[in-house]
Amino acid sequence: MTTAKIQKTDDEWRALLQAKGAEPLAFQVTRHEATERAFSGKLADQKADGVYTCICCDKPLFSASTKYDSGTGWPSYYMPIAPDAVGTKVDGVLFMKRTEVHCADCGAHLGHVFNDGPKPTGLRYCMNSASLAFKPADKA
Repeated sequence: MTTAKIQKTDDEWRALLQAKGAEPLAFQVTRHEATERAFSGKLADQKADGVYTCICCDKPLFSASTKYDSGTGWPSYYMPIAPDAVGTKVDGVLFMKRTEVHCADCGAHLGHVFNDGPKPTGLRYCMNSASLAFKPADKA
């Protein structure tokens, strides 16, 4: 992963997330690659039109038009809102080879991408609700 454009200390990220009213798990997910439990995230069942942004830096990441029900219990999208919205790196944690997805601007851990998604991309961006904020279409 390249160096993030936006850099802060853990204390600064923690304070920023708290000031935004982010759920407590947001810091552990975005800054330390934790994962929320399946079917526990606030955005898993969100169906409104709008844009999903990075909870840390507000960068637009995914359009609601690319969201689908993957049955996994996490918000899933078949593509990011723009090619440069997210970055990826291979993650070898737990003896599995997965591709981690992070915010291209601040480096926040978002989730993982898998090759079992729907057309047109065949990808499943499986994200943590705790790493995202939702902006309804009428406010985006």
